[in-house]
Amino acid sequence: MGRVVVTEFISLDGVVEAPGGEDFTYPNWSFEFDRGEEGERFKVDEALGSAALLLGRRTYEGFASAWPGYEGELADKYNGMPKYVVSSTLEDPSWHHTTVLSGDLTEDVSRIKAEVDGDISVAGSIELVRGLLERDLVDELHLMTFPVVLGTGRRLFGRTPDKLAWRLAEATTVGDGVLITVLHRARQP
Repeated sequence: MGRVVVTEFISLDGVVEAPGGEDFTYPNWSFEFDRGEEGERFKVDEALGSAALLLGRRTYEGFASAWPGYEGELADKYNGMPKYVVSSTLEDPSWHHTTVLSGDLTEDVSRIKAEVDGDISVAGSIELVRGLLERDLVDELHLMTFPVVLGTGRRLFGRTPDKLAWRLAEATTVGDGVLITVLHRARQP
């Protein structure tokens, strides 16, 4: 059975918008901080340990335009693994091993969790992540919190129909004071 693992770069005030993008008030804000060797290793291990990617359309398009042009272990992993993109507009994905999901989010993700053995990584994809959280489909959060308050931008957490409890499984500080937290969903029995 697969687990949905959301991985985000996030500011102290919860902003996840464009941490490495240029179309934002503070372009590439996460790259102002050194994650150190440990932080880089965490991100690589996280990616290599994933069995599939689940992405929103915009994040998918960014990944699909970049990763096929790269070489190496990480590129091989991303280019060869199953990818699922949630979109009502994307019709003909060009990135190898991509399936478009345009139906009911709960049904589609539940089916993928039943089919995939391992972690289903969700990077970026703010609207998708909010939808997954709202439907209680996220099993684990990996947050790389950067020591900055941006004051503007799209935040990770939106409204949820109920309280969602999480259990801290790991907390590590890397590089320039970047905090990595791994949280597991604490579900009632």
